[in-house]
Amino acid sequence: MAASQPYTVACSGGLVKATNQIELLKTPGVATDLRNFEVSIKGGYRRINGYSRLGAGDAALVTGSIDTIHGVIPYGDGVIACASTGIFFSQDGESWLNVSRSSVDAGGDNHTAFTGRSTLTRTGQGKISFSLFEGATFDYGLLIICDGANKPYFFRMEGTGANINTRTFFSGEITVTGTKFATHSEIHDKHLIVAGVEDNLSTVFYSTLLDPTTFNGTGSGSITLSDQIVGIKSFRNELFIFCRNSIFKLQDINGTAVVIPVAKSIGCLSGYSIQEIGGDLIFLAPDGLRTVAGTARIGDVELGTVSQAIQPIITQLAENIDKYIISSVVIREKSQYRLFYADTNVANSAQEGIIGTLRPNGFEWSETRGIEVTSIGAGFNQNGVEKYFHGDTDGYVLVHDSGNDFNGSDILARYSTPDYDYGDLGTLKTLHYVRVSVSAEGTVTPELQVKYDFGSSDIPQPASNFSFGTVNAPAIFAEAVFNTTVFGASQSPMIRIPVQGSGTSTNFTVLTEDNKAPYKINGLYIDFIPSGRR
Repeated sequence: MAASQPYTVACSGGLVKATNQIELLKTPGVATDLRNFEVSIKGGYRRINGYSRLGAGDAALVTGSIDTIHGVIPYGDGVIACASTGIFFSQDGESWLNVSRSSVDAGGDNHTAFTGRSTLTRTGQGKISFSLFEGATFDYGLLIICDGANKPYFFRMEGTGANINTRTFFSGEITVTGTKFATHSEIHDKHLIVAGVEDNLSTVFYSTLLDPTTFNGTGSGSITLSDQIVGIKSFRNELFIFCRNSIFKLQDINGTAVVIPVAKSIGCLSGYSIQEIGGDLIFLAPDGLRTVAGTARIGDVELGTVSQAIQPIITQLAENIDKYIISSVVIREKSQYRLFYADTNVANSAQEGIIGTLRPNGFEWSETRGIEVTSIGAGFNQNGVEKYFHGDTDGYVLVHDSGNDFNGSDILARYSTPDYDYGDLGTLKTLHYVRVSVSAEGTVTPELQVKYDFGSSDIPQPASNFSFGTVNAPAIFAEAVFNTTVFGASQSPMIRIPVQGSGTSTNFTVLTEDNKAPYKINGLYIDFIPSGRR
């Protein structure tokens, strides 16, 4: 009998959809399916966290009834959510105060006066763009809200302590040009910048210095471009202006403002895809996700796609962009870019998104399935802790990247390898066991699915999946991963799984569908015995 031979796989490279079997075998650590996993910045594939509702019961409905959340962002010691015709603030997700009111007292309104004012008349809201102007005397900053259907709106709250009744409120509409509206806003060099103004879709407007509510004073102005603006982002002392078919940057807004072309043949599909990560701006272009990366040479800007590995996904998204609600966020502690594209015509379980983790060699990708995101926002609370929230079509604000399930529903997670031929597709191999390196953050029970010869029906396939058994977080010095102690947990880094079967190639899938703790797959160690040529 031939001696057994080892084949070792380290999970690395992320999801790859845009290549062939031969190329896949050059990078055995990549995944052909990586659903509800994320690439860890330290290597390996980790099942993602879930999300949970902010607040409980019907009280958690922002407007008191089912309505799409068009915008959500952490603010102060709570969260701002925009739905129906209102703008709402809550500390706990159950008591929602409609703050879309006109505060006319220069010193602000106390809680009684503020809630006594009638709400502003707002038409149906569109997708929300938020900007936070942080002044030296502001407790929480001045929040700017643009939606394309109403005048830009500002809200500011002062005061600390648990009782919201002791707070002082400032709010009101901002007139940019007549009665026209804006879809996007950004704070740049102490100005408020807005774009997407009705009947002025190619113009950026900027406020006076240090006053984001005034657009007709000294230092304010506007610049009209040759292309329709879809998004704006302040980056490295410049304002990048993303248009349908081109990209510009605005320089020296407090001096002699000048607009310089960055790209004349590359545009942006959605301003809501633009995020800063790793010292770059990432955005969704017609041909893929791209970054705008400044080089050492002044004025030299390099454009490059970063989504080649998942290009079939991006192509489908770009070709059907009009049917999706685009939202994006950066999870800084994970060096992650998340892009969601909600389709209101499909069930929540079928909603899709992608996760890009920035690693030393670039972005590595995975997919999400079952997270409906109509808006998503990140920000720092009053304690300097970054928080993440998203909204859905049911009228709830959800705590993003939290918990072990999707608001009570199990998380289906799959990681599939390429079809390994172990260097020779013509030789039959017999497998007896596989070792999988697993790092669990609690008690988990994954399963291993094995398919031979690309799942061919011409050869015997395993009748069922193989169990990992119960995998626990390691109990080391009375503490386990993420502060979870499991006494008696296995200290072995490898889980040995007996398998049976033969084929010229083998595909492995690790899967779970439960509400258990996250876990990370670090790699596989496969023992096979060559047993003749086929």
